[in-house]
Amino acid sequence: MKLVTAIISPDKLDDVREALIAAEIHRITVSRCTGRAREGTRQIYRGQEVAPGLFPKVRIDIACNEEFVQPAIDAILASARHGDGESGDGKIFVTNIERCIRIRTGEDGNEAV
Repeated sequence: MKLVTAIISPDKLDDVREALIAAEIHRITVSRCTGRAREGTRQIYRGQEVAPGLFPKVRIDIACNEEFVQPAIDAILASARHGDGESGDGKIFVTNIERCIRIRTGEDGNEAV
């Protein structure tokens, strides 16, 4: 079991959601968040350099079995990029899930995902 986490621009959420549905990935969690990477690395205010602010982002978490990891990544890559790619398009992280338990049924492991 894996957890695919994508941090994307808010304006790309609908595109990514549609691409995931087309890839038969329907179970996702979406959270609003803020962050900063390389975009906006230097800001000047009244002649002095100041710490850059945080930008609105969207975090998508997808808990899935191994066979859905690459389709999820491909769908996100195809739909989250602005044109040929811009700073701030986002990142995808893939991490291992040690255990998953469905609260409603008590199912454990792959069946719970």
